Parts: sequence; C-alpha cells; structure tokens
Amino acid sequence: QVQLVESGGGLVQAGDSLRLSCVASGGTFSNYAIGWFRQGPGKERESVGFINWSGREALYEDSVTGRFTISRDNVKNTVNLVMNNLKPEDTAVYYCAANLDCFGYLCSQRSYGAWGQGTQVTVSS
Repeated sequence: QVQLVESGGGLVQAGDSLRLSCVASGGTFSNYAIGWFRQGPGKERESVGFINWSGREALYEDSVTGRFTISRDNVKNTVNLVMNNLKPEDTAVYYCAANLDCFGYLCSQRSYGAWGQGTQVTVSS
C-alpha cells in the first residue's frame, strides 16, 4: 500500500498563493488516482479536487475552480496542489489520498485506501 506525506502548508494572507505537495512511497504511484481533501475548523472533511492516474484529467469542486490547480509527476511520485487567491474560508487541514479504483466526484472517502497526515493552511483576512 502506498504511503503519502503532505507538505507546504503555512500561514498566509488573503490573496496569497501556496503550493502543497503530496509525496508517495511504497507503491506503484501511477496505479493510484489522487484526491485532495480539506477539513476546516468545526467542519466535515470535504473534497477539493482530483487527478487521474496519468495526470491528464483533473476535476475541481466549485469553491476552488479557477483558483486551485492539481498536477502530478509519476516519475517523482508527487502530486501538487497550487492554490492561488486564497481566501479565509480556505483555512483547513489539507489531505491527499490515494485510490486504486475510482477517480472523481462519485468516489466515497472510504474508497481511498491511503491518506496523508495532513498539512495546515491558514489564511488571514
């Protein structure tokens, strides 16, 4: 089973940008679709976006469309989440997760077999 480690979080001001990275080890990375999720204070964990096995297709939730971009490098076993024009409501712990069988909006969170430990993003107004 693949293991995932996120990095790149921090404290920024509204309008700033951040790049989160998710590095995988212990498995064949290209076998996994990757999802990005976040959990804000007092909120349930929600999806942010997804990237398919090859990296040719990425999908985003409406709240981040046009501001966030997901990419992957299957040689470096890395998925990046570039977040532009950050807003205070983007404050959350961000997680990447790996899915062998499912890509996209209809995949339940339970279908993801591996999760990273999360990285905190805090956006001040």
